[in-house]
Amino acid sequence: QVQLVESGGGLVQPGGSLRLSCAASGSIFNIYSLGWFRQAPGKQRELVALIVGSDSTNYADSVKGRFTISRDNAKNTVYLQMNNLKPGDTAVYYCNIHKANGENYWGQGTRVTGSS
Repeated sequence: QVQLVESGGGLVQPGGSLRLSCAASGSIFNIYSLGWFRQAPGKQRELVALIVGSDSTNYADSVKGRFTISRDNAKNTVYLQMNNLKPGDTAVYYCNIHKANGENYWGQGTRVTGSS
């Protein structure tokens, strides 16, 4: 079992920045990918950013150049640095771990809300 706890969400003005954190514990070995997904009201959950293997990263087109995913192995933590936030970034953000054996784990989510 893997436990994921996200933090760092909040209310932010357009153009602002936030850093989300995801602390992992439990059976955190044989990891295939670490990622951040988001779900806006009335929409399906979508991929935001992914680390595959040791350092290969992928980003949704909508966040390229604005968001950066990173990891700190010593702290078992994955981060999502979000800059130049837009109203369309408003969503609940979920951390995900996908293990090599196919197991998939999600955090409880952290809400990011854009203000005007």
